[in-house]
Amino acid sequence: MRIGITGQNGFVGKHLYNSLGLLPDEFERIIFQKEFFEKDEELDDFVSQCDVIVHLAAMNRHESEQFIYETNVGLVNKLVASLERTGSKAHVMISSSTQEERDNLYGKSKREGRETLIRWATENNGKVTGLIIPNVFGAFGKPFYNSFISTFCYQLTHGDTPVIATDGEVKLIYVQELVNTIIEKIRQSKTETEYFIEPTAVRKVSEVLELLIDYKVKYLDNGEIPIINGSFEHNLFNTYRSYIEYKTHFPVKFTQHIDPRGAFVEVIRLGIGGQCSFSTTVPGITRGNHYHTRKIERFAVIKGKALIQIRKIGDDEIIDFYLNGEEPAYVDMPIWYTHNIKNIGEEELYTIFWINEPFNPEDPDTYFETV
Repeated sequence: MRIGITGQNGFVGKHLYNSLGLLPDEFERIIFQKEFFEKDEELDDFVSQCDVIVHLAAMNRHESEQFIYETNVGLVNKLVASLERTGSKAHVMISSSTQEERDNLYGKSKREGRETLIRWATENNGKVTGLIIPNVFGAFGKPFYNSFISTFCYQLTHGDTPVIATDGEVKLIYVQELVNTIIEKIRQSKTETEYFIEPTAVRKVSEVLELLIDYKVKYLDNGEIPIINGSFEHNLFNTYRSYIEYKTHFPVKFTQHIDPRGAFVEVIRLGIGGQCSFSTTVPGITRGNHYHTRKIERFAVIKGKALIQIRKIGDDEIIDFYLNGEEPAYVDMPIWYTHNIKNIGEEELYTIFWINEPFNPEDPDTYFETV
């Protein structure tokens, strides 16, 4: 099934695009670029290739609400015009918002866009799914734009102090949970003009901020894995970690306690369980070259010289970390970053690995890709 995503490089779009890439036997991804909306021929070529189009392209924030309204309605109109020019029979899915019923132009733009696609489907025997989505959070969201969580995470990892403008309960869904729902709706391949996606958590803004502050103090400042209760807190912690400036924060040197007997180092302090393992690696050998979408993982070098490399999926930039057992240190692996470790010394490399869940061959959350 050939899938195209408008807004492919946006917050939800990139997660959806990457997740579809994990299912190559089921889906083929058709590349979309935002410039296509300005070139009818290129937009038509994109539309004509797609069995399914997930329309995520939209503007969330701008100083002018009228500009938001005109932009979002205009994007849908351009897509519909292309569907009509090409005679497309694609299943079109459009992301809308629970703000549809609110008295603001953003909500109005989302409702009108969905209604425009419904009219197209009715008149052309097409299929449309209108996804009514609660507040989405997750790794790599744009601060001051996508959600208050992305803003708080950015501030707490960059020396700023978050301020709550209005406290209250917010209905939330983690971006990977949303992506999983979208993929399931793609598989079902049927018209649902108004499908309300249920939130997976409801939290007060102040409750979320309290957790994030705890992550800052325990994890960012002291290297401790905090207590994590349930999937929401797991997802929130991984979201928080994605805003850390990895280039400058890692590697983190351990505190060594030295006496005449030798040295003692605490490798990890945990609020959760997991699996701890040890490896030796001969000179010149590389381990890893895989990534995880949910796991929390630490590499601690205690003897020898190592090069740890990470690269965000979909990006070209490789971040290098050089570690030496004479000054034991660790690097934590962010989600959606492929990573490896290579012995670059002349002696055996000793590494301690910790991961928050034991390996399960039926659900490994381990995807191989060279850094």
